[in-house]
Amino acid sequence: MTRRTDPPARPGRSAPSGRSARPGRPARSGRPAPPAGADRSAEISDARLGSGTGRSAADWFALLDRADAARLSHERIARLLIDDHEVAPWWAQVITVRYEQGRGLPSPGLQPDGSYAVTIGRSLRGEPLELLELLVDRLAGYVEGVQATVVRSATRPSAEWTLSNGDVLTVAVSPSTGGKCSVAVTQARLRLPERVQPVREGLARALGVMVDRQN
Repeated sequence: MTRRTDPPARPGRSAPSGRSARPGRPARSGRPAPPAGADRSAEISDARLGSGTGRSAADWFALLDRADAARLSHERIARLLIDDHEVAPWWAQVITVRYEQGRGLPSPGLQPDGSYAVTIGRSLRGEPLELLELLVDRLAGYVEGVQATVVRSATRPSAEWTLSNGDVLTVAVSPSTGGKCSVAVTQARLRLPERVQPVREGLARALGVMVDRQN
């Protein structure tokens, strides 16, 4: 079963009748969806990158160099591709990761074993065990029914899921000050760097509801 953090297929968008795509930008109409099984592939080939975005890796590198992208964060490079060049979000992540690797820039979330991990932290009001139970319930939809292994420590409770795609999700709660606790949610063993930002956004959405309810 495919995890929700896998790249969503986005339908191509053709230019309105009587108009052509903007000059200098690859037309998005008819572009293939992200490659099937992208979370199991070790690398997106140059051919797939070209067919998916309308430009070769070398073309994208030259474009990003002209924008001085080596000075930008991962998120800002991806946003530049999406906003200024109408690249679909998944392909923007692919291009950004390839560019960072090609220019020797640090890759967000890279672990010593070569996998990737994402951690989201929040400060929430409540007792540790109470918050853990709420988090396990809140993340039930995110983990798609996978059962958690829960450690119900009075002071530092935690939960862990091994997801259907091999990712490992953990939640750790520890007491802080002012009646609050520190919560850390980590999704690890991601095999492709292109998944780091989508996973980060998915976890942020899952925790965002809890934060909103406390405000």
